[in-house]
Amino acid sequence: MKKIVLTLIMLAPTVMVNAQTNSNSFLKDWSGPYGGIPPFTEYKLNDLKPAIETAIQDKLNEVDKIANNSKPATFENTIVALEKTGKKLNQVYAAFGIYSANMNSPEFEPIETEMTPKFSEYNNKFYQNGKLFDRISKVYSDPATKKLTGEQQRLVWLYYSNFVREGAKADAKSKVKIAKINEELASLFTKFSQNQLADESNYYLELKSEADFDGLPLELKNAAISDAKERKLNVMGVIANTRSSIEPFLTFSNRRDLREKAFQIFTSRGDNGNATDNNVTLVQILKLRAEKAKLLGFKTFADWSLSNTMAQKPEKTLDLMMSVWTPAVEKVHADVAEMQRMADAEGSSSTGLSIPGKFKISPWDYRYYSEKVRKAKYDLDQNDLKPYLQLEKLREGMFWVAGEIFHLGFKQVYNVPVFHPDVKVWEVFNTNTKKVVGVWYFDPYARKGKRSGAWMNATREQSRVNGDVITIVSNNCNFIKGKDGEPILISWEDASTLFHEFGHALHGLNSNVTYPSLSGTNTPRDYVEFPSQVMERWLPTPQVLNKFALHYKTGEPMPMSLVQRNEKASTFNEAFSTVETISSALLDMKLHLLENPDINPKQFEKETLDKLGMPSEIVMRHRIPQFGHIFSDDAYAAGYYGYLWADAISADATEAFTETKDGMYDKAVAKRLYDNVFSIGNTVDPAIAYKKFRGRDVNTDALMRARGFVPKPADKK
Repeated sequence: MKKIVLTLIMLAPTVMVNAQTNSNSFLKDWSGPYGGIPPFTEYKLNDLKPAIETAIQDKLNEVDKIANNSKPATFENTIVALEKTGKKLNQVYAAFGIYSANMNSPEFEPIETEMTPKFSEYNNKFYQNGKLFDRISKVYSDPATKKLTGEQQRLVWLYYSNFVREGAKADAKSKVKIAKINEELASLFTKFSQNQLADESNYYLELKSEADFDGLPLELKNAAISDAKERKLNVMGVIANTRSSIEPFLTFSNRRDLREKAFQIFTSRGDNGNATDNNVTLVQILKLRAEKAKLLGFKTFADWSLSNTMAQKPEKTLDLMMSVWTPAVEKVHADVAEMQRMADAEGSSSTGLSIPGKFKISPWDYRYYSEKVRKAKYDLDQNDLKPYLQLEKLREGMFWVAGEIFHLGFKQVYNVPVFHPDVKVWEVFNTNTKKVVGVWYFDPYARKGKRSGAWMNATREQSRVNGDVITIVSNNCNFIKGKDGEPILISWEDASTLFHEFGHALHGLNSNVTYPSLSGTNTPRDYVEFPSQVMERWLPTPQVLNKFALHYKTGEPMPMSLVQRNEKASTFNEAFSTVETISSALLDMKLHLLENPDINPKQFEKETLDKLGMPSEIVMRHRIPQFGHIFSDDAYAAGYYGYLWADAISADATEAFTETKDGMYDKAVAKRLYDNVFSIGNTVDPAIAYKKFRGRDVNTDALMRARGFVPKPADKK
């Protein structure tokens, strides 16, 4: 996931400097290597609020100067001038985002609550600046614009379409309403996020006896013991209320009663009927979004949200989702029947029940019995893989792939300030030219105050509009930190997540464009996940496994027999993950297609899933009251389908490699991928760019093959 908090138009260098800049830790110019780096160790939280206010005002002053220019509007004095504004605001906002996602605290929360609407207020003033929009419109309609380069024309189009989309053509009365809605939404987004973080921090499963650890892998047991000590609780262990802790517990715990408790704690986030309940908040968000969409001339928020995407229309996304939904549900029913047979035969010895074989598979059983079926069917236990999946070795493997495919090298550096001791930093360079192209920060471990999940951030975008500016990117995960000195062993799913997020980082590190608005991952929402998802496809290649999937004790590579068993099981449980994810995407779209979203969230969730035929043994990956993707900001709202949309593209792109003699390491295909995807940002329409890479439009059949819902060509008789 690429994390985007607000649509802030605050891009690259130059800034107005005032007296406060010199004393405020957040307003000081970034100095040091790599064209300047964030001085995290110098930041004082008390400086953040005045820094935000000063940086916003400086940016607005710069914008007003451009808007009031007495000279006729041109590409240079309007569009390029805008690209050069807001350096201080960029820097302050980057720090604000890191505090919010990586270092949230009781001291930061009131600042976040008060200042988030300030960013929204800034956006309103920017997009509703009539003089500025008039100048942008003149450049957009000027015949001379057609003589600009393709990248420059794309930039003009982007500015014009964004302004129109945000209501620049609305009447004065509507603009006032839109501005008010945006500010109200910003406050509600913060409230939703803080509520979710509170439930993830304050709820947990206590393990009180040795029997409560039954079935747990050693690293999960050690992490639970460590967490209990950190919380200063008088219990043997604690399972934190985060996906990285709960899902392994649901997979391996032999205690069915505790699995149910863990499941209920996790799926009830934001839905506990207390001060942190999100149901009222999310309905308020939906109502405001629907109202805003109508003011902007759209039937629903979904129509507005998709207006700048590849899909364009909600109907296209629903068609794609349902085409995959139906075979996935059918496969889930078959998988559950297999699990049920195993549970019936197994009896109660490891279920915590007194009546043998008298229970129906429930959601808290799915992962547990799925893992048992995997072991029986493929002689493959996830714990067989884990000893070979060392976090640091896999990180080295990612670097190696980046070198093979994109000619990137990585050198760890120690002269760069970090925001937490767990964070490490690498200088990234082109191995052919030796030119430094970026800086990569890695924040891998879960901790209090850090939001759950995994994401990539761009602290600074690559650009050349005002000097050669290199990017600064970070990958952020929530792996469970073990004992000091012991390697961190992760699951295969976690390893895929690691490669996925690194794909986002590579999208930024490979960026080679002029204008920051078009740089790196600044692409349509349903395209931005494509580079990250295609990156996952390199993890299971023999080249990576032989070099980097090394046993943490012996250093021996993963045995070929285990590699082959893992490959045979590669689409096992794919139906579960497909149903889990698409159910969330379908609910997201259906929520935002409501013209009057005055709903009871629980009732709406149940009725919609019933109509879809949701298997009772599975819940949505993100239930509505905890669906931070769509309620912590607008980034993925009516856009969660984008993961499936982009995966259709990545599956097809993968076949471009596998159709060749050299497979995933074919140099010619890799160069086309760099030239037409990873290096160009949003300088070319994604549909056109992909066609240049593939030689044709996307073939969605590849997605069905990748998920095991239809035979692969080689499997056909």
